[in-house]
Amino acid sequence: MNRVEAPGRVDGRTARAERTRAAIVEAHLALISEGDLRPTGERIAERAGISLRTLWTNFKDMETLFEASGAEVLRQQDAAYRPISPGLPLAKRVDAYCRQRARLLQLIAPSARAAQMRELVSDQLHRNRLKHIDRVRGEVEELFAAELEQAGRGREQLLHALVGASMWPAWSMLRDGLGLGVDQARAVMARTVGALLAEVAAG
Repeated sequence: MNRVEAPGRVDGRTARAERTRAAIVEAHLALISEGDLRPTGERIAERAGISLRTLWTNFKDMETLFEASGAEVLRQQDAAYRPISPGLPLAKRVDAYCRQRARLLQLIAPSARAAQMRELVSDQLHRNRLKHIDRVRGEVEELFAAELEQAGRGREQLLHALVGASMWPAWSMLRDGLGLGVDQARAVMARTVGALLAEVAAG
């Protein structure tokens, strides 16, 4: 005869499993934020206060953990995101957009650096990056819709230029490659984005 689990027992077990998974993701991201860009399962399990077996019971491999951690980073970005009115003058939109991009890029900096190291051998990290690109593309299309429409046949090229100028690789070049501070890097981004849009608006 099959046993039927009591609803309370099932709900409690599910809640515990969710808490364990959340603790693993938190431990993974915490280690990365502290500079351990390639944390092993052993270090993640130790940080989460669980056994290695429990870690791999909840996540079958690093790819599934990358997926969950990537979703948490996106959730943190969503929580920090503040809508910008497309009705603002162009200069104010550019300034607000670049200030927000700088803030969000600093938020994801540790996980972005870690992902750079492994993306070539991780399909999931590549999918995570595409989600970030899609979100920025959507924001640019909404915030600078008027200027993109003015660009006519050059719309896609302008869109790609704007997205490329405000994604992690460009930010990493400014911060890590050129050694600029956050405000300096943001000013360079604003100059680039502003110049791209001003050229279309002037035409």
